[in-house]
Amino acid sequence: MENQVLAEATPSPWTPRSLSPLTPEQTGLVDRLVPTLTPEQRVWLSGYLAGWDASARPTPQLDQPGAGVLEVTVVYGSQTGNAHGLAEEFADRIRHAGLSVKLLSLADFPPRELRQTEHLILITSTQGDGDPPDNAIAFKEFLESRKAPRLEQLRYAVLALGDSSYEYFCKTGRDFDQRLQGLGATPLHPRVDCDVDFVEAAQRWMDQLLETLCAEATANGTETVRVTVSRRTVSQAVAFSRSNPFRAEIVEHVELNGRGSDRSTRHLELSLSGSGLTWEPGDSLGIYPQNEPNLVRALVEAADWDPALVLDDGRTLGEALTSQYEITVLSRILLEKLVAVTEASALSDLLRPERQEELRRYIVGRDLVDLLHDLCLRGVPAREFVTALRRLPPRLYSIASSSAAFPEEVHLAVRLVDYCTDGRVRYGVCSRHLAERAVGESVPVFVQRNPNFRLPADPHAPIIMIGPGTGIAPFRAFVQERQALGADGASWLLFGDRHFRTDFLYQSEWLQAMRQGALTRMDVAFSRDSSRKIYVQHRLLEHAAEVYRWLERGAYVYVCGEEQNMAPDVERALTEIIMRNSGSDSDGAAAYLAEMRASRRYQRDVY
Repeated sequence: MENQVLAEATPSPWTPRSLSPLTPEQTGLVDRLVPTLTPEQRVWLSGYLAGWDASARPTPQLDQPGAGVLEVTVVYGSQTGNAHGLAEEFADRIRHAGLSVKLLSLADFPPRELRQTEHLILITSTQGDGDPPDNAIAFKEFLESRKAPRLEQLRYAVLALGDSSYEYFCKTGRDFDQRLQGLGATPLHPRVDCDVDFVEAAQRWMDQLLETLCAEATANGTETVRVTVSRRTVSQAVAFSRSNPFRAEIVEHVELNGRGSDRSTRHLELSLSGSGLTWEPGDSLGIYPQNEPNLVRALVEAADWDPALVLDDGRTLGEALTSQYEITVLSRILLEKLVAVTEASALSDLLRPERQEELRRYIVGRDLVDLLHDLCLRGVPAREFVTALRRLPPRLYSIASSSAAFPEEVHLAVRLVDYCTDGRVRYGVCSRHLAERAVGESVPVFVQRNPNFRLPADPHAPIIMIGPGTGIAPFRAFVQERQALGADGASWLLFGDRHFRTDFLYQSEWLQAMRQGALTRMDVAFSRDSSRKIYVQHRLLEHAAEVYRWLERGAYVYVCGEEQNMAPDVERALTEIIMRNSGSDSDGAAAYLAEMRASRRYQRDVY
């Protein structure tokens, strides 16, 4: 009877009806869906179905979760949200395995509890050249102080996130690992250091560590572990994410800088309609870019490669260098990998310990084309060479709009990065890619949540927003959100750039926000309009007494922008303001800021 019903339906072009394992209802759904798909969508669907079994992740589970299982504490240090997201995912997996788990930011983990903690899982990022994320600063200072207790009872594991283009790659995670061992703690699992393409390495670490935790629970004699296969649901599989980006159409592309500016900043509006993606002010949009075509051609020519060479994954070499591999950044880690695959003596010589400072200077601002030319590496085997390259990572841009004001679309403020070194013009990978995209084109995107950069829950709380250049982007979202929700807390914006006439980003919008009462106060600093360069930190100091009054009234302070110079300069200005007006010394001012950070009244999104 079932075969008779199947035979009466319109046959699928790829499977004889008599061999189909589908129910009639499933067959009808397939037959209605497939004719509506574009060729690109059919390719995606076939790849998705082919990868379904491979995507199943074995999840250890306890037969009888409950009393008697070991307790696991998962803590994270996170600046942009990556470590936070991984910690949440791992805590969920531990919970589903039947173990008891606590999930905390390092800012919320009382150091005194270390003495009672037996299983600690620490996931942390590293900021810039070796700095801890803001919510890990106090815990790291405690752990490295004389107050830190002996921890012989503690078993722990560390997952470190970082960027290998920085000299002190994953330093915060390495520091935690070494210090915990120094205090007598025992590793549950070896530390893993993840580069910007961290997803696969992090998942392997979670898989292995969860097996270890469940095996220990079994060894304790309180539970028996069984392994089940946890398959993704259809809704999870098609959800758009970092690993499954949504193609967002560009619906607006406008130059923000005025005529005559030596800078170019683009206002982009992207439609997320139909994506199901949600976001809050403070979140970022991740974008997967492509390398600049001229740079790819220059690299292929410098190495004497055939761009039509087909690699093991089926892509041509030209395609892989365009959209898959990072080719604009040099690092010691990359050069060490290239030595292993090319056996180039010139590379080995550059990596000698006595040339460390020379190497540090060399890699700044140079790319693979420079390396091939400078070290005469023409003719190196392409297949081996690309295995040393890291994946082209997504770039994150602060979302410059509120979903309450602009549903189903996100706005970005993107500054085009271009500069000239060693006789060649260099471009920022993603900023150049976006600058060349026209309205109607699309780019692959995902939402990167950042719980560490959020408006206060209290709509009456005052806020101070400090954002020079494109650091102003999230504050456009903040003001829109507060206006849309009717928040009446006072707001103060400090913005800086080079020239008032050409570089006052979103000027008309800020003036309108002030007229409407959505923005209480704005101070600006244009560094090239006077003989003495004026920056946002100078404006803070000029209004030190007023800034301190806002702080004493409970103001939240937000800083967004460049990490290396601007953010430290702003923090020094805040420290001086507190010292001037409170009568405290530098230690007292540091404690004041530390308390603000702990209560989330001092938040930074720096890069």
